[in-house]
Amino acid sequence: MIDKRDRAILFRTRLAEAMEQRGMSQSALARSVHVDRSTISQLLQSEKRLPNAQLAADCAMALGISADWLLGLSQRPEPLADLLATQLTETEAPRALIDEAIFNWHREAAGYKIRHVPATLPDMLKTRSMVHWEYAPQLGRTADQAIGAFEDRLAWMRNARSDYEIALPLHELEAFCQGSGYYSGLGVGLRLEQMDRLIELTESLYPSLRLYLFDARRVFSAPITVFGPMLAVLYLGRHYLAFRDTGRVESFGRHFDWLVREAAMSARDVPAHLRALRSQIG
Repeated sequence: MIDKRDRAILFRTRLAEAMEQRGMSQSALARSVHVDRSTISQLLQSEKRLPNAQLAADCAMALGISADWLLGLSQRPEPLADLLATQLTETEAPRALIDEAIFNWHREAAGYKIRHVPATLPDMLKTRSMVHWEYAPQLGRTADQAIGAFEDRLAWMRNARSDYEIALPLHELEAFCQGSGYYSGLGVGLRLEQMDRLIELTESLYPSLRLYLFDARRVFSAPITVFGPMLAVLYLGRHYLAFRDTGRVESFGRHFDWLVREAAMSARDVPAHLRALRSQIG
């Protein structure tokens, strides 16, 4: 607990600091909060006087700071809305391969474990033919250029010394092998090539890459990525929601850990399962 005298001194100091940083005079602040200039002057000089809650809130609003900080109840001067804005951001999610936002997040988390629940097959494990089939309709004439940039970024990610854990629902792979649902119209040759690629990578990159398969009838997850301890990103379709506050990031991390614990197929068993699925193609 802070003594009343100490709190009054802290209030006076922080009020003066905020006014100086914003270039606001005593007269200007007094006009903003509808009090006499002498009232502001007394607040800045007194070592005993604290304002009432209304005046403290009005001063904080006029100065664009937190009333809790002004009164010594918080160590952050930003208003709550501004703090939330830095901890939760909404970013456009264009139909693109490892777009600028995703790549920047990967660079920020280089060296940390990255945990990922993709919306379809993981982009970083797709063949060039699969990428072209999936993205060319949206990219049009720029498809080859975009795929080239994707491959460059993929090469950087693989050399970033980040461990990757990926959790995928079983039905996603089954639909892919059958060429059904989202993968309707995908040719047999392309599906075989992609399965060979998945088998190769899950074997050669283990344990730095670990793929887990879960039964979506038992457990469920929206598409998410947890970038080390720094941020967690929820994919909505047209937008990403990026959370940076420690509590939310840890919560997303615990969600992913739950998917791993409840996985129907561990990372060690996935290559054999992929071979069994591949044998059913065609």
